[in-house]
Amino acid sequence: MTKSKFDAIVIGAGMSGNAAAYSMARRGLKVLQLERGEHSGSKNVQGAILYANMLEAIIPNFRDDAPLERHLVEQRFWLMDDSSHTGVHYRSDDFNELKPNRYTIIRAQFDKWFSSKVREAGGTVLCETTATKLARDRSGSVIGVYTDREGGVILADVVVLAEGVNGLLGTRAGLRDMPKPENVALAVKEMHFMPEEVIAERFGLTGGEGCVIEAGGTISRGMAGLGFLYTNKESISVGIGCLVSGLAESMENPYRLLDAFKQHPSIRPLLAGS
Repeated sequence: MTKSKFDAIVIGAGMSGNAAAYSMARRGLKVLQLERGEHSGSKNVQGAILYANMLEAIIPNFRDDAPLERHLVEQRFWLMDDSSHTGVHYRSDDFNELKPNRYTIIRAQFDKWFSSKVREAGGTVLCETTATKLARDRSGSVIGVYTDREGGVILADVVVLAEGVNGLLGTRAGLRDMPKPENVALAVKEMHFMPEEVIAERFGLTGGEGCVIEAGGTISRGMAGLGFLYTNKESISVGIGCLVSGLAESMENPYRLLDAFKQHPSIRPLLAGS
């Protein structure tokens, strides 16, 4: 790929990288997208909530074939101590609209689908490729990237860094600082599988409806943190996240926090039999 020239190179194939690559490719630009993983989403273990209005602005008909799990009709928030919870929830049948705004998704599947849209739009997606360094001309302007593949620099008029939270390429280039522990959270998550009808009965759902629970309290052992439970079609995403600074100071084990959250009397029945 020596001396290849693109209008734009996008580093990363997550949400922002795919959005950038797709938006430019569909407008006729020659776009190269580089991704370290085997495919887009292969390194992503996140279970997430998608706010549809942002994606709809980019791909209006995304609902036709995107791997969406459930559209959310109910949101719960619980304040928990070691054996009980008090909470509030909001549920509305208005969310059973023709084009719902919030869905649960599994990022590994969703990112792969989004990357396929980049290819359909004419972008070139190169996986298992790590951008190692920005290429600059004598004036210091960025003119492309070096990768861990043989072939030298890949040239482009624009390089878009969509690397994610760590942003190693941007950090090495002095374009951004390393994230500070007090500004970054670490979350651990598990997928618990059960029949679709069991999830529907357990959460009072019908059809493609979904429910999300977010929880705070003693579950984070005094740290700034949040537990969560998302209903997917045939699985439940359950996890807990805390600020890295809190984990470093307390030396709490994130996996033990998750185990305790799963065993809480308010959470355990929702996962029973999974």
